[in-house]
Amino acid sequence: MTPYIPFAAAHSPEGHQVQWATWAGDGLETTTIRWENEGFTVTGAVGDAPGREHIQYVLRLSASWQVRQFLLFRDLDEPDLWLATDGSGRWGEMNGAHRTELDGCYDVDVACTPMTQTLPIRRLPLLDGDTADLPVVVIDPDTLEVRSDLHRYTRIGAHCWQHKSGELGIATEFEVDQFGLVVDYPELFRRVA
Repeated sequence: MTPYIPFAAAHSPEGHQVQWATWAGDGLETTTIRWENEGFTVTGAVGDAPGREHIQYVLRLSASWQVRQFLLFRDLDEPDLWLATDGSGRWGEMNGAHRTELDGCYDVDVACTPMTQTLPIRRLPLLDGDTADLPVVVIDPDTLEVRSDLHRYTRIGAHCWQHKSGELGIATEFEVDQFGLVVDYPELFRRVA
């Protein structure tokens, strides 16, 4: 059994950029991770291909990769969705409305990006073979539906994980790089840069 080894926390001061293409090759995402204001800011642009909807998101994270805010932009200058958490599993909208159905969740999962798989992976101190069941905020960028779902993360090896969502029940194995970022997520995303 491989001991828990934390992922490299350092990114260059200019930021760290990755790109994923959809498995079918009909979409592209460019994501940048920057250290600023004592935490990480992750910005992603999804759908850089003809015929695909363009979506942008911003994740504001603590230094320990805990979600603090999530913003989703589709076709407006202002966010179409803006959620925040107090860090202890209590969620609300930026207009002050408490989202009680999301209480207890610490991470977000957005179907159009593999980036959100990194959030629990960076935080979980799991050894090989260990499993964690986590309630996560699932966001549908097309409908803006927001709900809670139970996801299971299993560490298979130093850079190999398995993810299973409670709703779909499909277990997917994937590799991550030295930063805990998904390399390829079979049948959905491939790393291209």
